[in-house]
Amino acid sequence: MDAFTVDDLITCYQRGVFPMADAREDESIFLIDPERRGVLPLESVHIPRRLARTVRSDIFQVRINSAFDAVVEACATSRPGRLETWINAPIQKLYGELFARGLAHSVECWRDGQMVGGLYGVSLGAAFFGESMFSTERDASKVALAHLVGRLKVGDYRLLDTQFITDHLLQFGAVEISRADYRRRLAKAWPTQADFYRFSAGATGAEVLQAISQAS
Repeated sequence: MDAFTVDDLITCYQRGVFPMADAREDESIFLIDPERRGVLPLESVHIPRRLARTVRSDIFQVRINSAFDAVVEACATSRPGRLETWINAPIQKLYGELFARGLAHSVECWRDGQMVGGLYGVSLGAAFFGESMFSTERDASKVALAHLVGRLKVGDYRLLDTQFITDHLLQFGAVEISRADYRRRLAKAWPTQADFYRFSAGATGAEVLQAISQAS
């Protein structure tokens, strides 16, 4: 796709489509508009009991936007169990530009000065589009997701788009909805204002769990 800009990317999100690449080394970008869409309903997120103990223990230091480019790079890197990824160089560049505009964010888990897991996504209106996550330590990406959910609930977000459904996300209560239903939810969330930074950057795991458990 020639001359695909960050403004084009924002327009794609507004239309309900998102970019992917066939492979890490492939420079082309294509757009996905799936018939069935994964979402994680913020009003009914479930944190499994064992994971809740891990979140509450604060074994990871959770940071926001401190290493966005490194998170994207880690998500793009092949590793055991995920030998190929859809994030190529043009896509990395586009998300870096979104981050520079304040429209993309990362949630990172650190231990002993090393980043061991995290996720990144795009924030537009009251919708958050989760893009990818990675983990090099058990539960690190799940803890990052729990912190993201708490932040989105406190910030009055309406939609958490997960694109597809995985076993990882099913544990949290993710569901699959039709394209038409997704577009209705997106149309309600897009023009609404939300605040990604309302939740404290240093929120504890206990505060995250409390935010998640509160009724929307």
